[in-house]
Amino acid sequence: MRADKKTVTRLLKTARGQIDGILAMIEDDRYCIEISNQVMATQSILGKANKEILKAHIKGCVQEAFESGEEAQQEAKIAEVLALVDKLGR
Repeated sequence: MRADKKTVTRLLKTARGQIDGILAMIEDDRYCIEISNQVMATQSILGKANKEILKAHIKGCVQEAFESGEEAQQEAKIAEVLALVDKLGR
């Protein structure tokens, strides 16, 4: 992985802590809207972690494929990125 491991790890650990908090909120029968707000906050943090990983992939792996001049590698990286864009668009 080419993304900054410290940043991604921090974000994922924060999300894990939030998930533990959400589970506790559910066990405590907290108000639904409060739980939903925490779920959305966790999704936001996971999205930030994913963006860091994807940016590093494009700046590293994809750029290397294009600098290599090998058409098969370039096409494979384009296909990977397009598949991710499709998933993000769902």
